[in-house]
Amino acid sequence: MAVSRELLPRPSCLTPGWCAAIASILEATARKPGNVSPRKSFEDLSYDELCNAAIAIAPILDKAATTPLGKTIRDAVTQSQSTTRSNANLGIIIAIVPLVIGSKSPNVFLSADGADTAINKSDSQDALDIYAAIKQANTKSLGTRNKYDIQNAPPQAIREAMRYAATTEPKDSIAALWGFGYQSLWDNAVSDLKNYETRAESWEQAIVNTALAQLARTPDSLITRRHGIQESLRVSSEAAALLALPEQDRFSAVEAFDWRLRHPCRINPGTTADLVAAALYVHLWNSCFHELF
Repeated sequence: MAVSRELLPRPSCLTPGWCAAIASILEATARKPGNVSPRKSFEDLSYDELCNAAIAIAPILDKAATTPLGKTIRDAVTQSQSTTRSNANLGIIIAIVPLVIGSKSPNVFLSADGADTAINKSDSQDALDIYAAIKQANTKSLGTRNKYDIQNAPPQAIREAMRYAATTEPKDSIAALWGFGYQSLWDNAVSDLKNYETRAESWEQAIVNTALAQLARTPDSLITRRHGIQESLRVSSEAAALLALPEQDRFSAVEAFDWRLRHPCRINPGTTADLVAAALYVHLWNSCFHELF
């Protein structure tokens, strides 16, 4: 199934907010193993809610260039919550906002340096707002940490907390982008997406393969927090095995993998999905949006 263009909103021109919305909708539409997709919802989150949340944050992100980073994240979480029953896209918001701030215009190539600069310029008020946004999203799966716990006061520089979250168990992959730079997103998921796009029969296939490659490379943070590191390593190993299959054998194997991630309990590679959405944002912005649609 190719991603239908009718599913996507039609802005009059490319803006960072609408690019983020479209990246999020494409990510949700692709039938990635273990994630919400058009015909597979969770009890507290549906495909329609993900799409509504994606569209809801677009106007907030379009003001990111003139709004403090932390406030942008907090306002986006608030707007997203008005359309969903649960934490629909907190990870996507945190991953994409530095990219949005780094997007100067559709004619200017977005680099990892642009996102890193946005984080480097953040201050103590940004840290307060980001902590507030995360608490507001009611992310029970975050658990507690010995240092920089979300229920405590944040450090003066948010990067300190992000580096800690990225290097102590359970390690957080989105925090790693904030703590150590966005170049890893370009080197991994963005590169995968570009490569698979040239080889895949459809956008959906490219997105699914990118998700599998990211999952095979890095144990999913959400799975680790909810089910433990051994389970997340097992899931990553299965993803790697799927990528090793011939393309013609992969579709049915991916469907079986998806079933195993939903039964007998939900094992959701949610952080992987967030990273794929961020990679889609970069790829759409840098590929000249008008040429794709």
